[in-house]
Amino acid sequence: MRIRWRKWNTVIHRDLGYICFGLTVIYAISGLAVNHIADWNPSYRIERLTTTMQLQEGLSAADLVPSILQGLDETGKYKNSFQPDPNTLKIFVEGNTLTVNLKTGLIDQEKVTKRPGLFEVNFLHLNHPKKMWTIFADLYAIALLLLAITGLFILPGKKGIKGRGAWLTTLGVLLPIFFVWLYG
Repeated sequence: MRIRWRKWNTVIHRDLGYICFGLTVIYAISGLAVNHIADWNPSYRIERLTTTMQLQEGLSAADLVPSILQGLDETGKYKNSFQPDPNTLKIFVEGNTLTVNLKTGLIDQEKVTKRPGLFEVNFLHLNHPKKMWTIFADLYAIALLLLAITGLFILPGKKGIKGRGAWLTTLGVLLPIFFVWLYG
């Protein structure tokens, strides 16, 4: 009995391709975002605001915290505060860090919010969940490897790996080697 390896190769390639589609889209979107991490934070939006406020005199820095937060209409959950020097008060609220100049009333805020969609895909792509996701991501990597190998043998003849495919495969192997040499 003759094994029809080309048929099975095509079936494996096709079905793995369907299974891997969603994950490939997630990894591609996240990869594009993370590639430009020097230009922006792909997971969080960071907004910097500066405000001036008249501070109540005679209050300790710790006692000023509630009035500052109320004056800014800050609704995030209060975490902590400390005074690194006599003129500065740092206030930490969920999603916001405030630096208050106690002499001038100048308040610098750094508000951090998750980028919807991108936060989640980056969370998965960068393997922050660990645990079972690591096993799942490893299986996905193996599936991609099988997709690459089975893809080499989809087309027969001069359009496949025995012809044009050999040149394109060689190019695909040489490009990463070139960039390692260039930047190494």
